[in-house]
Parts: sequence; C-alpha cells; structure tokens
Amino acid sequence: MTALAPAAFAACDARSGPKTAALVELYTSEGCSSCPPADRQLSRLRQMLDPAAEVVPLALHVGYWDYIGWKDPYAQAAFGERQSGLVRAGRQNTVYTPQFFVGGTELRSWRGGLRDQVRQLNALPAAADIHLRARLTAEGALALDVDATARAGAEPAALYLALAESGLVSKVMRGENSGVTLTHDHVVRKWIGPVRLTGGTARVQREIALPAAWSRARLDLVAFVQGESSSVLQAMSAQQCAGS
Repeated sequence: MTALAPAAFAACDARSGPKTAALVELYTSEGCSSCPPADRQLSRLRQMLDPAAEVVPLALHVGYWDYIGWKDPYAQAAFGERQSGLVRAGRQNTVYTPQFFVGGTELRSWRGGLRDQVRQLNALPAAADIHLRARLTAEGALALDVDATARAGAEPAALYLALAESGLVSKVMRGENSGVTLTHDHVVRKWIGPVRLTGGTARVQREIALPAAWSRARLDLVAFVQGESSSVLQAMSAQQCAGS
C-alpha cells in the first residue's frame, strides 16, 4: 500500500514525464465474492511491476451489486457509468466485476498480464502533458490547480481528476462476502471530469472539503487525460511530490 504524506499535499508541484504512465482502473464491489483477489492485486501492484514502472492505480467501486444484500459504502453511480462507457468504447458487451482497464483498454488477463501491459504503455511517448499543483488550505481543504495540454496531432480529449484513499477497512455483514473483513487501497472518493480540452488545453481549479473521516496521510490526487477513443494519453499522481 502507498499513501501520500501530508507534507506532500502541503506543497505539491509536479509535472508528468515524457513517457506514458499506465492508468490502471479496477472496477470492484464489496458485494462481489470474486473481487477480493483483484483488490489485493491492485494493492500489491507496484511490487509486481518493474522498479522503474510508471503506474497510477485507481479502485472504482460500483453499486450495481448492492441489491444482493450488501450496500458498498464506496460505490458511486458515476463509476458504473464510466465502466459502461469504457466497455462500449472497446466494442465489448459485458460489464462485470472485477474488471481491469489499463490505459483505457480492458485487460482480462489481469492475474498475469498487468506487468506486460504496463511495460507496453511506458514504452510509448506521452501524447499529453499534465501540471499538477495541490496544497492544504488553512481551513483544511484541498486546493488544487491542474493544467493539461495535448501534444500536436493528439485526438480530442478530456481531463479527469480523482482523489483516492488507501488503507480502508470494511467488515461485511451481508451478501456474498458476509463475515469477511476487506481492505482496500486507491479507492476513489472524489471524481472530477470530464473537462474537455479546448484548443488542446484544459485547466481545473478547485477547493475540495475533506471529511474528517478521510485519512489525510493516505490520500492521493490523480490526474489523467483521456482521448475520445478511451485511450489514456497521460496520467500522473501527487505521489511524485511524496517521493521527491
């Protein structure tokens, strides 16, 4: 598990690099008995990859399994809508959990194929640049300022932001995972976008109130640019500030 140190939020100013970072999205649910292995895979993702791999993981919890007995506390309707959109863009028909997308493309062989897929994306020059700035205000809100610029010739695109939290623990009382204690990392708490790039650029300036229940020390801010084909042109995380 990785987390963003509070000091990084206090003064984060980072830019994406020249090669494409791999955005890894996991669509998951606490009401799905086959999801915990995928959740663990996402938590251990960086340990599985090459040391120099550039990867940005996100867990997006969906609520369409809530009816079978357990309401996922982290689910948002927008995540199920995004998952369906990615499936349609890939000319597929099936929405399910757990479902991985890497760089906007479904990866069914996630148990053994994540490393190779990340390598392939990292070998590509980035088609967009991102400049991310974030700080904590005196009132404890997160102030962010993010710019995105598409490289010449890139497809029409949009900027997205996600605020994610790691180290979450749930004791499931009903449904397929009844009696199981689940742990989650990279869980998306706040989602912003799409913000369309106009003339090849976009900017988001926002203050986000942070509920007291969210652990400041385990938050991460992610930004990515996605083309209309669903291909992710570039992604980055405020983890770059934590590691600098």
